[in-house]
Amino acid sequence: MATDILLIEDDRSLGAVIKDFLEREGYLVQWCTTGEDGLTFLERTAVKLVLLDIMLPDIDGFTVCAKIRSAQSLPVIIISARSGDDDQITGLNLGADDYMGKPFSIGLLLAKIKSQLRRSYGNQAENPLLRDKDLVVDTASRSVYLNETPINLTVKEYELLVLLLENAGKTLQKDWLFDRVWGVDCFSEPSTLTVHIGKLREKIEADPKKPRRIKTVWGVGYRYETL
Repeated sequence: MATDILLIEDDRSLGAVIKDFLEREGYLVQWCTTGEDGLTFLERTAVKLVLLDIMLPDIDGFTVCAKIRSAQSLPVIIISARSGDDDQITGLNLGADDYMGKPFSIGLLLAKIKSQLRRSYGNQAENPLLRDKDLVVDTASRSVYLNETPINLTVKEYELLVLLLENAGKTLQKDWLFDRVWGVDCFSEPSTLTVHIGKLREKIEADPKKPRRIKTVWGVGYRYETL
């Protein structure tokens, strides 16, 4: 199952490398460059793991870690150039689950992420397949198959499908879906979501005009119904 990771890192070069790498591994990553932005994102969005730098431009990562731990129990891995014993002890005592000094191996970071996800969520974190009868989404390779035939989705169509499948049976509000896929700072028209849902239906529904999978909940949003 696709996993949401919140990356709080102000180094744009390193942040881009980490985000790119993890997304190629099949994870859904939200990247914030300040501590306050990261905390705000956590208040409105459920994520499964946080990667946290210490030297941030507004509030330091130790403060962010303490605030996260006071409200949630999700895994936190600190990644910081401040790798001395005192800093590591401080971070771990504040509730971090692991601490990696920079520079670090991206492969080792991935292994630590997988370890924390296994510990917190069990086998669910290691299963990259989302399945509904003849529809299969491999989140590790970001591939989608219908009747064992690959279907081509745009990035936004893919992200919408993953969110809908992960929350099958639940009604998802339009604003929530839009914010998750396009971001809260996006200035696209709200109709953009409707257009993408229509395109997605054309690709996965037997009859897009009478959808059996992606249902419209009028005045609210959409719900994925498994077949």
